[in-house]
Amino acid sequence: MAVRIAALRETASGERRVALTPEAAKKFIALGAAVAVESGAGEGAGISDADYAAAGATVADRKATLSGADIILAIQGPDPASISGYAPGAWLAASLNPFGERARVDAYAAAGIEALAMEFMPRITRAQSMDILSSQANLAGYKAVIEAANVYGRAFPMMMTAAGTVSAAKLFVMGVGVAGLQAIATARRMGAQVSATDVRSATKEQIQSLGAKPIFVESVAGIEGEGAGGYATEMSDEYKAAQAELVSSHIAKQDIVITTALIPGRPAPRLVSDAQIATMRAGSVLFDLAAESGGNVEGSVPGEHVVRHGVTIIGARNVPATLAADASALFARNLYNFLSAFWDKETSKPVLDEEIGNAIRLTQGGKVVNERLLG
Repeated sequence: MAVRIAALRETASGERRVALTPEAAKKFIALGAAVAVESGAGEGAGISDADYAAAGATVADRKATLSGADIILAIQGPDPASISGYAPGAWLAASLNPFGERARVDAYAAAGIEALAMEFMPRITRAQSMDILSSQANLAGYKAVIEAANVYGRAFPMMMTAAGTVSAAKLFVMGVGVAGLQAIATARRMGAQVSATDVRSATKEQIQSLGAKPIFVESVAGIEGEGAGGYATEMSDEYKAAQAELVSSHIAKQDIVITTALIPGRPAPRLVSDAQIATMRAGSVLFDLAAESGGNVEGSVPGEHVVRHGVTIIGARNVPATLAADASALFARNLYNFLSAFWDKETSKPVLDEEIGNAIRLTQGGKVVNERLLG
């Protein structure tokens, strides 16, 4: 019997993405799966029910879509009370926010669901194409620059005109992960004078390769900042003090600052204080991509523009959803790459290996089993 894959319509406020596109649906069907999509699931991303039907998927209401489902696909983890009728031990593959939604994870376990947190995907070479954090962060970094430029109200590139010269905007990126690197590349393409910093010394060459100026703390012991899987780690008090001093002198000269720093399972590190904001020129812009995780910028509010000392602070909220069509396409490809990599051709079902399975599996057999949640 063919494995049944169900894709849900998102219900979270402002969420316009969808976890399955017609392109991905067609590929799953080619593997031998039966695909069902909840009616209206693709509306926010500009995908009609007819598009899914043309790809070979069944389009129905939520109850019918979930009936007998072996694998449930979603962007954000659905309310356990809103899903029913799926096959015993069904997989749920989505961004599940395990640390922030622990009660929901417990509920998945109680409901007999095998919850797979796609954001826990290990950062290893063979899993790069499955990494939702990277695919969505790329778009977030791009959109951060576009949004900041819109609010800034001045030109980005240097312009030579008969009436005089317009100076290039100075843009500073704090946190050079996937989002930060895309922000640097986008700002450079738009003609800004770009600088960047990160706690991981290995990123210096990446910054330079994109034509930006690296701003790094020097001569402080133990500042590598490289944690497991390539993520940043919490830094020493000595480093934090040195960084604050360096940033304070640099940030006062910047027109736009984009912060992207996150530490998995912990509140976002505070990078910019109110006192530092006060040194910036009126009309400057701060874009806090970590606002939903506690904020890198003091005073940032998720989903809002706050003005402090004449500086506009943009608190990011679900930035990828503002680019729903592209974000959905990338997310759906991540899910397809993940499931197809483990597809057993004889049974037409995926079977996870130990390395990736143990990393992303939160619940199994009615229990929470992930070590990151049990420790």
